[in-house]
Amino acid sequence: MTNVVLILADDLGFSDLGCYGGEIDTPHLDRLGRGGVRMSAFYNTARCSPSRASLLTGRHPHETGVGILNDDQRPWGYAGSLDPAVPTVAELFREAGYATCLSGKWHLSAQTDVPDETWPTRRGFDEFHGILGGAGDYFHPRALYSGEQRQPIPGAGYYFTDAVGRHAADFVARQAGAGKPFFLYLAFTAPHWPLHAPEEDVRGYEGRYDEGWDTLRQRRFKRLAAEGLVGDDAVLSPRDAREPAWADAAHREWQARRMSVYAAQVTAMDRAIGHVLSTVEEAGVADDTLVVFLSDNGASAEDLPPFDAPKFRERQPSHTVDGAPMRIGNEPAIAPGGADTFASYGRAWANLSNTPFRLYKRWVHEGGIATPLLVSWPAGGLANGTVAHAPHQLTDVLPTLLDAAGLEVPAGPGTSMLPEWRGEPADDGHTLFWEHIGNAAARRGRWKIVREAGGPWELYDLAEDRAELHDLAAGWPALVAELAAAWQRWAEEVGVIPWETIRAH
Repeated sequence: MTNVVLILADDLGFSDLGCYGGEIDTPHLDRLGRGGVRMSAFYNTARCSPSRASLLTGRHPHETGVGILNDDQRPWGYAGSLDPAVPTVAELFREAGYATCLSGKWHLSAQTDVPDETWPTRRGFDEFHGILGGAGDYFHPRALYSGEQRQPIPGAGYYFTDAVGRHAADFVARQAGAGKPFFLYLAFTAPHWPLHAPEEDVRGYEGRYDEGWDTLRQRRFKRLAAEGLVGDDAVLSPRDAREPAWADAAHREWQARRMSVYAAQVTAMDRAIGHVLSTVEEAGVADDTLVVFLSDNGASAEDLPPFDAPKFRERQPSHTVDGAPMRIGNEPAIAPGGADTFASYGRAWANLSNTPFRLYKRWVHEGGIATPLLVSWPAGGLANGTVAHAPHQLTDVLPTLLDAAGLEVPAGPGTSMLPEWRGEPADDGHTLFWEHIGNAAARRGRWKIVREAGGPWELYDLAEDRAELHDLAAGWPALVAELAAAWQRWAEEVGVIPWETIRAH
């Protein structure tokens, strides 16, 4: 039987990995990607919880009760918890005799204090080690669970990314040793804020970001082309107009430190993945193990504290476990990385992470929804060493995993990507749809309509303008109307709640 390892990064940009053009050290993922299949046009749903809901169910997030985040928004919004009536991929694999495990982040339960029917241990996972919420302290997580038991706050020497990697590797070793097929969902919080990384990892990036975001965006773009991930006619989007040129930026040493810590978080994640992959190989099951890696949304431009600063500060611990004051915010006086800091890396660096696209997490322009996706399966007959360019989205993951395992695929909106991973021609006739906090989009073949909440539809020819720089809506009104009507039908079918209704409350 085919084992499955599904790996999800949190807030990772399209071009952060080395095999997607980045300068960050990701040797294990690079080996996996370049030796397997990479996708250039795979899409998530722009935000943490909705992406996880779609990934694990093969449904659009609005159909699962998680249209925004894991917040209970009834009676005027979504439930905020994964609907128990919608089967998860873990439940389907467990019914087929697989051992199942989630190591990392859940973020699909509105109730995180008392176990209920929405917790991972009751949604198909035999084992759970990680956090139920959206983010937290990497060095001393305050809400760490093993199964349904809350764990003591870890002490010195602990780092969340390393810990969930170790737990995942231990699960693989135990199941492979027992001769049992396994489904592992390894859901990192890296590189989501706060910027926390071991100082030894951060030192590995000293000087790497001193040239700044402008030069590095140009270099990433050239490497993306060299890797075959963007076309020869592709164009790099301009720097976000709200950010200064690097030559004009203030506090450049501090700015470089922010990106160095972010990069260290990604490298730590890659190291943890390498540990799991080594365990798979040592157990002698690598040939029969399908490994898929992707990100839950585009890079995050979120500032800290955010717009609801008082509420945000109330949710964060005021002191470290050692009693030191917690320094919260993006200020040059706060050099991020240590356990007494709580910071993010900012919009200009997120613009680098999303090279060559514009906009970020929460938007459904390419910068918010385009993710790296790489897959490896030595015995799977994949077209190794190739890049697949057909567009797909999260609803296609569950049917693909079940198809690879030879299991029955339930009815749903998604289709298996396995034929395309094996080099067969793609079906360009299907249409992809998105909605998040009023931002909306639809893509059919080369054409994409997209709008920000409350704004007009824009139209882009992604075959020539993947960076979405030239709005063609005025010249193609009939095409815009056709795709907009298709989007409206889809929205009604899956239960999209108008953002205006939710925002009014």
